[in-house]
Amino acid sequence: MSLSQEMISPSVDLLDPKEYIIIKNARVNNLKSLSVAIPRNKLVVITGLSGSGKSSLAFDTLFAEGQRMYVESLSSYARQFLGRMEKPDVEYIKGVSPAIAIQQKVTTKNPRSTVGTTTEVYDYLKLLFSRIGKTISPVSGDEVKHHTVTDVVDFIHGFEEGEKVMISCPLHLMKGRTMHQELELLLQKGFTRILINGDAYFVEDLIGAAEVPNGDYEILIDRVSIRHEDEDNQFRIADSVQTAFFEGHGECTVLVPGKDKRTFSDRFELDGMNFELPTVNFFSFNNPYGACKTCEGFGSVLGIDPDLVIPDKSLSVYEGAIAPWRGETTGKWLEPLVKKGIYFDFPIHRAYEDLTESEKALIWAGNSYFRGLNDFFADLQSKTHKIQYRVMLSRFRGRTTCPDCKGTRLRKDASYVKIGGKSITDIVLMPIDKALGYFQQLELSESEKKVANRLLKEILNRLEYIDKVGLGYLTLNRLTSSLSGGEYQRIKLATSLGSALVGSMYILDEPSIGLHPRDSDRLIEVLKSLRDLGNTVIVVEHEEKIMKAADQIIDIGPDAGVLGGELVFQGDLNELIVSGKSHTARYLKGEEKIQEKTANRKWKNSLFVKGARENNLKNLSVQFPLHTLTVVTGVSGSGKSTLIKKVLYPALGKIMGTVLDETGKFDKLEGDYKKITQVEFVDQNPIGKSSRSNPVTYVKAYDAIRTLYSDQSLAKQRGYKPAFFSFNVDGGRCEACQGEGTVTVEMQFMADIHLTCESCKGKRFKNEILDVKYKEKDISDILAMTIDEAMDFFKGKTQIINKLQPLQEVGLGYVGMGQSSNTLSGGEAQRVKLASFLGKGGTKVGDHILFIFDEPTTGLHFHDIRKLLHSINALIDQGHSVIIIEHNTEVIKAADWVIDLGPEGGEKGGYVTFQGTPEELMEQEGNYTAKYLKESFQ
Repeated sequence: MSLSQEMISPSVDLLDPKEYIIIKNARVNNLKSLSVAIPRNKLVVITGLSGSGKSSLAFDTLFAEGQRMYVESLSSYARQFLGRMEKPDVEYIKGVSPAIAIQQKVTTKNPRSTVGTTTEVYDYLKLLFSRIGKTISPVSGDEVKHHTVTDVVDFIHGFEEGEKVMISCPLHLMKGRTMHQELELLLQKGFTRILINGDAYFVEDLIGAAEVPNGDYEILIDRVSIRHEDEDNQFRIADSVQTAFFEGHGECTVLVPGKDKRTFSDRFELDGMNFELPTVNFFSFNNPYGACKTCEGFGSVLGIDPDLVIPDKSLSVYEGAIAPWRGETTGKWLEPLVKKGIYFDFPIHRAYEDLTESEKALIWAGNSYFRGLNDFFADLQSKTHKIQYRVMLSRFRGRTTCPDCKGTRLRKDASYVKIGGKSITDIVLMPIDKALGYFQQLELSESEKKVANRLLKEILNRLEYIDKVGLGYLTLNRLTSSLSGGEYQRIKLATSLGSALVGSMYILDEPSIGLHPRDSDRLIEVLKSLRDLGNTVIVVEHEEKIMKAADQIIDIGPDAGVLGGELVFQGDLNELIVSGKSHTARYLKGEEKIQEKTANRKWKNSLFVKGARENNLKNLSVQFPLHTLTVVTGVSGSGKSTLIKKVLYPALGKIMGTVLDETGKFDKLEGDYKKITQVEFVDQNPIGKSSRSNPVTYVKAYDAIRTLYSDQSLAKQRGYKPAFFSFNVDGGRCEACQGEGTVTVEMQFMADIHLTCESCKGKRFKNEILDVKYKEKDISDILAMTIDEAMDFFKGKTQIINKLQPLQEVGLGYVGMGQSSNTLSGGEAQRVKLASFLGKGGTKVGDHILFIFDEPTTGLHFHDIRKLLHSINALIDQGHSVIIIEHNTEVIKAADWVIDLGPEGGEKGGYVTFQGTPEELMEQEGNYTAKYLKESFQ
């Protein structure tokens, strides 16, 4: 049983809103008139079972009210929607600060968005390089310089008072004009004198002469005496220099008779090359001026993917390693290589992976005996007017790194501009911790410091925070869309810290996701520094370390869904453990435990990845036992995702013909991989892009429910088919909102607002459809139930129960039947996918699926991890294999085989530090994972 509200928290009416954020009687989603006072400027952790109401309190109540109050302060355009913009269902909220929500979801799929642009570091880098960058010639390595009007004026004013100076420029004879014509034109422009070989002549005299002398012609722009204190004299000199540069096509000559003659050029050139003057747009890959012309600033182009052309590198050329040359017609391209290979000593029977780099290159380039793959694809390209050739080309096309900019996205000459010997492309390709070190040690001249001081401060500030949140292994060039939910959230956190806001309310959704326990300590430092700036930091979290660091813990429960939504505890960690009144307390106390495995499974078959070298992987070789639970772990940035997502998954998928992703660099795949019939990557991407998609439609349970309602007598009388009970097609759905239940209002300057449909009042269906009832419930009532409630309601209906049960087994019983997919967290979406596999009853006999999970404990309370492990073990018992990328020590304990990568992140990672059982791992000395695993067993 939970404690009463009054026992936990005194009456919130008596508290001061200047010291507390006060919520009274919140009834959003499953919250049961919850009242709570959150202390200001503290680090507060909200915990509880998955589905207990944590997010409802933090995001749907607190943040929603903060956002609504913000909109109220905006323009009349925004306020016209406020009458319909709903307040959270709460009696009152007092003391709300401006709210900033940092959630797990990667909200951008923009292929131009990078870590550098998201954190604003790249904006400052562009400014820095355009202001103090030095252009270095790639030919001689010398600095490219040009003169400005100021340079020339300063040179002239370096002479003594009263000195006479002549300012001139070369005369350029335009094509098709005679010298007489050019001189006449000069006279019309107002120039009266000209220099020929240094001697002055009147232009009028030369025009009247029968012949003009030969020699070097210069236009005499001005003759002036230097007067240092005369401002008009200074303006006159500057104006004359400007005219000289214009008329002389970039050249200006200053002559002090008998003393000095100097030629200046405002052309930016050296070693016979013209260079562009650095500007901000010159370094912007989002601007046509700065973007690489080949890939248009994307860093990759659609080209022929070598991994699709040669999918199985264990085959030889003779055995058919070259996929496009396996056909009867295209096989004619292979014949000359096979038959004439002996003439140029080519090993046609050697596996492709064992060929030398020059032999591999020869297959592509060809020689006098045979035409290579490059010629083959060029030939296909020339025949694309025929559909079969277009289809064939598309089979071997993929995203490849741009050959011109090498993935840096910028025009090539942008890399000629350097600061401290490094170009902007060098910096964005460095790991952030190295880039930070470079800027900390950067030495500048006094004049450069004046210009760059503020910019450097901003760059260093942001890089330090990115490093502090444990992301020093990323590069600034890394695509935002390729980040995990946890990484993206910490990037947003670092950006918020960099902007140094105060007096705000930060609400974070499990920032520890994707973090090794070692890196959690650094995250805690960052959260504390955010609090110490003068902000209220509210964290929805299950991580024990973060609970220990919190000033206060709010535990919501006691259970999930309709059995949750109450405040069961508020206080610090020690008080929580002593209370023992919730699942959280009992797990922390050790009274409840995640079920541990009884013994390691025995296995006969394994697959091996040899020589993986992608990203930071250091030529490593790894064993993956089959029919077991394998956990890949290691500190953040050690190479786990690269090994599994970039190497193992696409390599296996390409052999089966089901994956088109680019494969990372590795030597070969060995072992019993041919025993695997299918590979499934169960990631945290949303299960559906449509807002009408929901877990019940994803696991195909809704089909049986629609059939049940169409079988009711009233539905039969009216002729309602199952489709009438669908909100995805015309018929029974509400046409005003098209079955969404909400209407979206697009806002020009902030996130869209979703309002309840006024026609159906959010029920999604026409009123006549809602007349059809089963056990006194209409179809809209069913969608409003949770999975747990529906399991009780549909007892005896095996078709429906069998589909819903896996959702309950993976710990999603609290999720609403009609809850939109895009409101699910990454971890919830992943567990819905797991449930759909469990619900299929596995598969045909003899099928062996390799399941790969990416941090499935995301968003899970200890109590829910037990359910998850039970479901994953069920897959293995059905004859499948499971590989999990995970940091959670409870999951590592339950593994049959552990692969630990490290020892550090980024460049210092990428090694296999351990392979074996969890018991053997604990005996390792100096291993980060072993240290935290030992602690969890104590």
